[in-house]
Amino acid sequence: MRSIVDRLRQRYHYSLVILRELVKTDFKLRYQGSFLGVAWSVLQPLMLFVVMYLVFAKFLRMTDGTPTYPVVLLLGISSWQFFNESTSVGLRSIVDRGDLLRKVHFPNYIVVVSATMGALISYGINLIVVLIFAIFCKVHFTWRVLLLPISVFQLYILALGFTLIMATMYVYFRDVSHIWDVLQQVIFYSIPVIYPLTAVSGIHHWWGPVVAKLLLLNPIAQSIQDIRHSFIAPETTPTVWSKIDNPFVAMIPILLTVIIVVLGVCVFRKYNRKFAEVM
Repeated sequence: MRSIVDRLRQRYHYSLVILRELVKTDFKLRYQGSFLGVAWSVLQPLMLFVVMYLVFAKFLRMTDGTPTYPVVLLLGISSWQFFNESTSVGLRSIVDRGDLLRKVHFPNYIVVVSATMGALISYGINLIVVLIFAIFCKVHFTWRVLLLPISVFQLYILALGFTLIMATMYVYFRDVSHIWDVLQQVIFYSIPVIYPLTAVSGIHHWWGPVVAKLLLLNPIAQSIQDIRHSFIAPETTPTVWSKIDNPFVAMIPILLTVIIVVLGVCVFRKYNRKFAEVM
């Protein structure tokens, strides 16, 4: 019994060491050769924020009318960039690391996890930037900020579930990358990231509030709204928990998150042993 425990402990330690080294390597290679280096992990969402704020908030007047909206917008864009980067880099991770997987024996899932962990590090840096903006904008923080790690964890495992599925499919079908690029654009504009949810629920028609509730049933939208609600604006950021009275219906995004993660793990475990042969 002790020998089994020791083997499991050694295997866990070995996997942890491999994961740590892959995360460090991926993070260094991502900005290798660029003049600004790691600063791009902050500048990219900031530049997107400036464009979106000028177009949607200033020109199209799509704002919730609160002084904290610029910070809420920046936080939403940073959260989306994390999900986007995790899935886009992660789906190619197995193929990109094919030579390593054939030479060194370690669990294949570590490669996918390392790609998403690299994006998580960048997201953590962005959250610090958002915090600085929030302090300058005199955001009133509440006890709900303690719930932020829960929402971030949900967004992470959601991204990981999607990535496990698509990384598996990408080994067999390279078209998955192009299809996902298109789907990401569709998802981006279909959830309240660059526009407030009130822009939809405030439509003077019966379907406005209904569509707003349906948008929040998307687990990506739900988790990003929860992050905004907990971190920046609990009073002005609607969530699925405040918009939908039925608690069983409000739990749908959580259930979808669990289903996607479980499906991702099952699909990856079923096909990962054939990766070396296919590649």
